Amino acid sequence: MKLLFNGDVIEVPEDSVLHVVIDAQGAKKPFAVAVNGQFVPSSILGGYILNNGDSIEVLSPIQGG
Repeated sequence: MKLLFNGDVIEVPEDSVLHVVIDAQGAKKPFAVAVNGQFVPSSILGGYILNNGDSIEVLSPIQGG
């Protein structure tokens, strides 16, 4: 199935779990995750099943001033 991950189209197997996709894309903690514009708490990343066409945004904090 196709997903949009941080603006890029990727292909993953059907019934993929969100945390597996995030790990496969190389995201490093800490980060926040939104699927289709909705925040997903880290406590449920391991059980969140993705659907074809979902849009995933992984955001890492940045420092500056």
